[in-house]
Amino acid sequence: MKMDAHMQKCIDDCLRCYQTCFGMAMTHCLESGGKHVEPAHFRLMTACSEICRTSAHFMLMNSPHHKHVCRECSEICTECATDCERVGGMEDCVKACKACAESCRAMAA
Repeated sequence: MKMDAHMQKCIDDCLRCYQTCFGMAMTHCLESGGKHVEPAHFRLMTACSEICRTSAHFMLMNSPHHKHVCRECSEICTECATDCERVGGMEDCVKACKACAESCRAMAA
């Protein structure tokens, strides 16, 4: 299957964000405690990682529904970036979420 460059970039950004959010939640946040493990923050990071993985899958399967999933992914990534900035010490997550949000917003258009 021939993938267009914009979709491939979005898939890469989604998978990077999935890896970063899930990895940071399971290591950095759990080990740091405090604000990092507040239920709302931890759930948001988990939701973000999951929607990023799902978005990548929808694009990889060339589903026409990928635009809807990418739109939701963009919203959740934006929310996650803001919350990770609030918690602090999570620059990698903030960066990955913002890049993914931007790619997904373009893919949803």
